[in-house]
Amino acid sequence: MSAGVNSSDAHITSRVIMVRLTVHLIAKSSNHLKTCRSGSLQQYLKKLTHLNFSNKSIEDIDDLSMCRNLTVLYLYDNQISQICNLGFASNLTHLYMQNNNISCIENLSSLHKLSKLFLGGNSITVVEGLEELKNLKELHVEGQRLPRGEKLVFDPRSISSLSETLCILNICKNNIDEIWDLAPLTKLTHLFAADNQLQDMQELETVFSQWTQLRLLDLSRNPVCHKPKYRDRLITVSKILEDLDGKQINELSRQFLINWKASKDAKKKLEDEKDIKGQISNPLTTDIHMGPKHLLAHDRSSSLSKPSEFGKPGVTFRTDQVQADSRGRRSRGLNILMRRGRL
Repeated sequence: MSAGVNSSDAHITSRVIMVRLTVHLIAKSSNHLKTCRSGSLQQYLKKLTHLNFSNKSIEDIDDLSMCRNLTVLYLYDNQISQICNLGFASNLTHLYMQNNNISCIENLSSLHKLSKLFLGGNSITVVEGLEELKNLKELHVEGQRLPRGEKLVFDPRSISSLSETLCILNICKNNIDEIWDLAPLTKLTHLFAADNQLQDMQELETVFSQWTQLRLLDLSRNPVCHKPKYRDRLITVSKILEDLDGKQINELSRQFLINWKASKDAKKKLEDEKDIKGQISNPLTTDIHMGPKHLLAHDRSSSLSKPSEFGKPGVTFRTDQVQADSRGRRSRGLNILMRRGRL
């Protein structure tokens, strides 16, 4: 059973400033008016499963605890500034609150069965308060009205709690420049992240390689899209990706790219191994920091040395001693000549 109102039902008088969603407003809905003859208002509210009050200028949510079997609630395109009074809705599975004035994600801890949450087009700066939503599969927070220069950020506690359930994430148009914080979301099958500031190709490759179930990826109009081989590299790391930026991926092309990368990696590995073997085979002639040296190289300015062997210190002849010995030999030679009468 569902309920809705036409535009005239959303207010009581033309002077009403704030419109509240109340059971009385629900009672005035056309669906209830048609069924009121067969049962009381309380019975009607108890049977209610779908409630649509979108685009009705609603600013606040009143106590709706009589609607205990509510599973789908449409409140998008209103003026709601706070998520509140939903603690009764333990059976709620779908909540649509996009395009309101919400600045904080809160008061959702009782919605244990919630599987789809739509909060796009609000003024949220931090994705938080989702720790108790153990069955959430879809989260839409695209296009937040952020202060100039700020980006949407993610509370690690909420991301961690969603790591085993979240399949679809929409974060388009939020000034986001990195996605490291989203790495724990390994169950993601769809990521919509267009119109952001992502630019680190290596970061994307690292994160996407962990998301082994990713099938659809939209990064349109991010700076990273202009990087060399952007598409080829993402297709290679995302093994089962079917759609990238709105273009389907041909399986034959994917296999070609995977084989090409494997061949390239194997070639690089072989070259690295050759370099390592070359260094091992010539350990004495190669210095990692100074480059190749001759074994007999020495500093002639300070000493004359005999090359050492196997790390033993060499024999050093100091230059001042050599000069003194040379002068001594010359003076002795002169004395001998003088004695012999030759000088």
